[in-house]
This record gives sequence, structure tokens and C-alpha cells, in this order.
Amino acid sequence: MEAVVLHEFGEPEVLKLEAVPDPVANPGWVTVRLKAAALNWHDVLVRQGKYSSPLPHILGADGAGIRTDTGEEVLVLPSLWWGDRDAAPSEQWEILGDHQRGTYAEFVRVPQECVAPKPRGLSWEQAAALPLVGLTTYRALFTRGRLRADENLLVLGAGGGVAAMAVMLASAIGANVTVTSSTTAKITQAKELGAANGVLYTDPDWPDAARQLTPDGQGFDIVLDSVGNWTQSISALRPGGRLVVLGASQSELAILDVRPFYFGQYQLIGTTMGSPNDFAGLINLLDAESIPPVPVGAVFPLAEAAAAHKHLEQGSGFGKIVLSHG
Repeated sequence: MEAVVLHEFGEPEVLKLEAVPDPVANPGWVTVRLKAAALNWHDVLVRQGKYSSPLPHILGADGAGIRTDTGEEVLVLPSLWWGDRDAAPSEQWEILGDHQRGTYAEFVRVPQECVAPKPRGLSWEQAAALPLVGLTTYRALFTRGRLRADENLLVLGAGGGVAAMAVMLASAIGANVTVTSSTTAKITQAKELGAANGVLYTDPDWPDAARQLTPDGQGFDIVLDSVGNWTQSISALRPGGRLVVLGASQSELAILDVRPFYFGQYQLIGTTMGSPNDFAGLINLLDAESIPPVPVGAVFPLAEAAAAHKHLEQGSGFGKIVLSHG
């Protein structure tokens, strides 16, 4: 089969298309002929060596394709060996593409429990874009963040897959959503997905500007932070609000002023990916509400994975970036 192979950690140029042996399905595992694979920021970290992946390696957590033994159209679920506790994953848990070969290939081998029927009405690209971002966002908002109808939610960084999914899921259950972005164009696109308002984070006073968009300027019930901007995120919260952290794309170090934090009765909540129960909750929500597909902002051929990574790191697009396997 053809696959995008990583022989050394580094910049996008280290991703090379080449021929590799087909995967062999062991008992309890299945093979999927992939039609598309979606990019995630996690893939960039793997490429850079942040997860000490074995070399040579094939990246990719998200995918959709055809199960080779049954012919079923399926999604690939990227959360491997979560374990029996919903509160947190087991010690064996990992994301597909960390140490197991991922979806930047014509075929991928995964545990049998890590495939699910492809939702009707989605293109291959839309289906591939759903699992990681949908699962991660659902857990962050509802399982961990406990978001309810009529609450005020601030989503940092409109334009990415998590932000777009958060806007759609939160607005579907009746929450009031505000986003931050670097451009008015992305704010407009977020409004088309269901956001009520948006502010430019290029303004140093954006937390105060965002707070003014909440009732009586009290602040947000929840801030969803995938960038690592804790100080400003907390300043946008109402007293007793929840900061849900699920990424560190801009900063991996945060310094908090402890006394104002506990006097403000704030909650700091970490989350990542999700359990099988979270995925079932996501599918049930998608079935119950009229939620559009995850926006796909750009599609590249599998052979152009390096160019797709450059596009992802530029951060100029809106929606998910997808590799099409033809």
C-alpha cells in the first residue's frame, strides 16, 4: 500500500509518500481501506516528536473508509484502550497515530471496537473529520464542562475543528455562544454555524470586550480553551465559572494568580479525547438535533500531506483539513 511515512521528526517536509507492506489483521483487530483522513493539531505534535513515536511511523488519528472483511462503511475511532472508568483513561490508553500506525495510508489496522458505522448523508471527507474533533468536543462541553441550555459559552480560536464543532453542538442544545478569532471573516463564519457573537483576540482587551456580550457583563459560565491562554480565559469568566482546557497550541506554560482564583470560586477542568460512552452520547446528540457536518476547509491528496501540514500550521483557514485517498 501507499502511505505517508515519517522517518525523522521535524518540519512538514519530513512527510514522504512511499510503498509499505499492507497491515495484517490480528484476532480482535480489523482492517479498513481508507477513503479519507482528517488532520489534527495532534498530528503536528507527533511529527515534531512530542509523543516519542517509533520510527519509521505513519501519522493520523482520524479516518473513514470501508471495512475489508464486511464491506461496511465505517468511521475509525481514534481513542484506543480507554478502559472501564469514564472519569479518565487507563494507563494503556493512547491516540491512534501515537504508537500504532495511523490513517495517512491506504489501509489502517485498528481494534474491532474502534470502528463505527459511517453516518448517512456525510461525504467521506466529512465523515473522516468527525471522530476526534467530535468526541473531544462532546466530552469537553458536556461530560466535563456540564454545559446546559441558556448558559453562556466562550470558545477560543474560531476557525479550528474543535471550535467549529463546539459552536454547533453548544448552540444545538440552546447555549449562547461567543467566539474569539483573529479575523472578522472567521467570526462571520462562526455565526453561520450558530454563534451569537465574536471578538477579535488581536485586541489586548478582548476578555473585557467578550464579557460585555454576556448579561450585565458578568462573564461566561464556561470558557473552552484549546490554546493555553489561561490568564485571559479566567478573566472572561463569571464568578464560579468553569475553564475547560483541552489544548496548548499557543502556550504550554500557564501562571495563575492563586488568591484571585480561589476567591473567584473558579473551576479548572482538564480533558482530552473521550470514552466509548462519550462517543455514544455524541452520536445520540447528532441523531436528536439538526447539526450540520463538521466544516471541511481544505482537501489535499494523500501525496500532499506535507502541504496539508503547512496549511494547518498557518492557521489561516476555517474548518478541518482532510487528506483524500482517492
